[in-house]
Amino acid sequence: MKQNIPLSVLDLMPVLEGRVAANTFHNSAKLAQFVEQAGYKRYWLAEHHNMESVASSATSVLIGFIAGSTATIRVGSGGIMLPNHAPLVIAEQFGTLASLYPHRIDMGLGRAPGTDQLTAMALRRNSNGSDFYEEIQELSTYLSAENKNGRVRAIPGEGLDIPMWILGSSTDSAYLAARLGLPYAFASHFAPTYLHAAIRIYRENFQPSAHLQQPYVLTCVNVIVADTTAHAEHIATSYYQLVTGIISGKRRPLPPPVSSMNGIWTPQQESAVRQMATYAFVGDRETVKAGLQDFLDTTGADELMAVTHLYDPLDKLRSYELLAELGLTKAE
Repeated sequence: MKQNIPLSVLDLMPVLEGRVAANTFHNSAKLAQFVEQAGYKRYWLAEHHNMESVASSATSVLIGFIAGSTATIRVGSGGIMLPNHAPLVIAEQFGTLASLYPHRIDMGLGRAPGTDQLTAMALRRNSNGSDFYEEIQELSTYLSAENKNGRVRAIPGEGLDIPMWILGSSTDSAYLAARLGLPYAFASHFAPTYLHAAIRIYRENFQPSAHLQQPYVLTCVNVIVADTTAHAEHIATSYYQLVTGIISGKRRPLPPPVSSMNGIWTPQQESAVRQMATYAFVGDRETVKAGLQDFLDTTGADELMAVTHLYDPLDKLRSYELLAELGLTKAE
């Protein structure tokens, strides 16, 4: 008997053209409340810096804001870019969040800077050069109950149950998540190339741990559902413009949709956007359901996380409402 697959949300907190970050935060709180009522499992925020189009730079602060605006949905990071921070600081921040919102906080960890190299240098000015594995081990130590006699302790944080996830967009992260016996979240919404190889590596090399006995894969994809395919394709031009700006190095706030992308992207840019958007599911209910169900059957994912870049907040709410109604199932 097939089971419905858990649905979750990745919110990059996009700043809309003509608006400011405060508008973004208000819209995100409304979205979190909406998807909580619709039965979504978790709501994650991603750390980015020095990007005019993304307002989630103070990720831990915003996790607290969203958790405080909701009642039951799990809230977390998708993710915290650990090399940007001292592990002790993250242990204390997430220990504080987990104390305020017990059994609702997730800690997804990534190794990329989430920004350009110059900004990364500004963020890491006190880095000791540790690698990602060592930083995770240090963070795990601070959160463990066994560290109560340590000379450096995370208060709050020590001894709390804060699920840790490894995020990835390549095969390196798959090996690490398998080695540590942690759940694995793959960023197929912007890095589709290694999706299938990474999942296979993770499952084949998974080592059971105190955290997890069986491998668990979450895949993140772009989803835009509307009542008609024509409307979905129209409002998706905001997403296409955003990605074109990322590829061309001309980043700007999320723009409103346009009647045509002609003249906005070159043929080469369109090709690059289409490749990045390999796992973008755009259309009406039937179109998106068929595409997503095939994706789930092929990957065997345990959970689906959707990111939806739309200019109109009402279109965004409607997309998540329709996604919840599709009745997607896990592969047997």
